[in-house]
Amino acid sequence: MNFSLQQIPLNRRHCIVLAGILAASGIYGPTGAATVPTEPATPSLLVLGDSLSAEYGLRRGTGWVALLERQLEAEKMKVTVVNASISGDTTSGGRARLPALLAQHRPTLVVIELGGNDALRGLPLDMSRDNLLAMTRLAQQNGAKVALLGMQVPPNYGRDYAQRFARIYVDVAKATRSALVPFFLKGIADVPDSMAWFQADRIHPKEEAHPRLLANVWPTLKKGLQ
Repeated sequence: MNFSLQQIPLNRRHCIVLAGILAASGIYGPTGAATVPTEPATPSLLVLGDSLSAEYGLRRGTGWVALLERQLEAEKMKVTVVNASISGDTTSGGRARLPALLAQHRPTLVVIELGGNDALRGLPLDMSRDNLLAMTRLAQQNGAKVALLGMQVPPNYGRDYAQRFARIYVDVAKATRSALVPFFLKGIADVPDSMAWFQADRIHPKEEAHPRLLANVWPTLKKGLQ
């Protein structure tokens, strides 16, 4: 049966026109049920690290992760930062903790800052490599990008060991096509006045060094969040 819109009473005509507008706009679906537009999820960044990222010996809010949050705000980048770093943690500890962290936070980018304590404890290099590789692949399987923060050991560990240790991060990044910051402590531990940048234990950077740490990682993290 054919009819024109003019044949419909005025009040009903208005309802039909309004319904068509709402359907076209997506507010109501074809069944008439209301649909609420969903906003894209806020990107999140998970830092899985040790004391270098856990503000050991520092005033709260002065470490590089806290500075990163302020940098993101200054850049008007809406990113949720989760600092899951624990002082003294190793790659084995990080590997054990990561599955639950991924399930809970569903990060867009995972920053892995681990390995220094492995070297301090003399743990096997192959074990450290396997752990970093497993963490990176697990994060990627869960839809996250990964940024590895490379570490180096002092010269007194021996040249061969130092080179093989630094190579771990390069190998893992290459094997997984993940981002790499070659040396997290660049400009702090590799300068002539390096001890001026460290706390009395000569292991943990002072508060004044943390802006440099952020400067070392910021270009890589910003790219990973875009």
